[in-house]
Amino acid sequence: MSKFMNWIDVRLPVSRAVREHLTHYHAPKNFNFFYFFGSLALVVLVNQIATGIWLTMNFTPTAEEAFASIEYIMRDVPYGWILRYLHSTGASAFFIVIYLHMFRGLLYGSYQKPRELVWVFGMLIYLALMAEAFMGYLLPWGQMSYWGAQVIISLFGAIPVIGGELTQWIRGDYLVSGITLNRFFALHVIALPIVILGLVVLHILALHEVGSNNPDGVDIKRHKDENGKPLDGIPFHPYYTVKDLMGVGVFLLVFCAVVFFFPEGGGYFLEKPNFEQANAFKTPEHIAPVWYFTPFYAILRAVPDKLMGVMAMGGAIAVLFVLPWLDRSPVKSMRYKGWISRVALALFCVAFVTLGALGVSPPTDTGTLVSRVCAVVYFAYFLTMPFYTRMERTRPVPERVT
Repeated sequence: MSKFMNWIDVRLPVSRAVREHLTHYHAPKNFNFFYFFGSLALVVLVNQIATGIWLTMNFTPTAEEAFASIEYIMRDVPYGWILRYLHSTGASAFFIVIYLHMFRGLLYGSYQKPRELVWVFGMLIYLALMAEAFMGYLLPWGQMSYWGAQVIISLFGAIPVIGGELTQWIRGDYLVSGITLNRFFALHVIALPIVILGLVVLHILALHEVGSNNPDGVDIKRHKDENGKPLDGIPFHPYYTVKDLMGVGVFLLVFCAVVFFFPEGGGYFLEKPNFEQANAFKTPEHIAPVWYFTPFYAILRAVPDKLMGVMAMGGAIAVLFVLPWLDRSPVKSMRYKGWISRVALALFCVAFVTLGALGVSPPTDTGTLVSRVCAVVYFAYFLTMPFYTRMERTRPVPERVT
């Protein structure tokens, strides 16, 4: 085995990669609960790819056969029902994990210098995941899939001059049809997974180049022993691989409980209208995207003008990319920031969750008013950050991790 590994290493640096990214990669010793979600995101990504491959083998991407092929998978393919539920529940689990992973970044300042590129790659992954989820959502060819895609694609028509032609180019037709389904299938199965995998590799490489952040926001590379190893760091393997395996075990227990007992998620993971085949002549009572898009959908609906609403929705995502340059605080972690930052983050989280709940519900006058208030809070968190992070009083950061 040793000779075989030496033969491999001469031609492919497997052992060096293991050393650099696992056994000799030192991570801070004070990781807590919020640091599970990076590894959990990888677990869910593997689940989505594996189950997606098996579903693709039995799926027919045509307007005439798509819905029937889903029924065939659920009823006639051996274990097809569990593969479909693993994939549909996995999509929601993916966004739950990603949102908690992003929240940890906001909480401990993991986007600040020198980790700006790590954050940008992470946001690109998030954007690609949104595109992947949106295109996959059309594939079952149910009522909500069809009309949700119709509404979202039509938003591009609000763009001046090129809006109409761009909308038609995305659909490939004058309305959402089998042509749209076929191209979305190709992008969902081939193009976007390749992009996501590439971005995940870049995200991890950028992270390991600058080192992981920690709840104290202390750079562990400042204090090293005589061998050049960080005094406040421990090898990622075996310490954190074992810790992450425990987190994966707990996650799989919860995930499998949902898959086996609540696969529809109360109508949030699989909406009731999606159990009815798409019909261009029958509009559902209430059209709404999947729950993980609803915060941005609520911002869109909160603005009366269509073009301004589209710009507000796009701006809500775009502002996340420039977050590393908005935070002017001399400290990273929320543990040592002032009370203004803490209140601002709490209000932001409440506004984001409220927008998500309002985006699922049918529009009302009261709901629209609350959506507008929450949208203002959402943007205010970012746009006022350069001011309150610079003016607030911070606590002294310890030299070593606590």
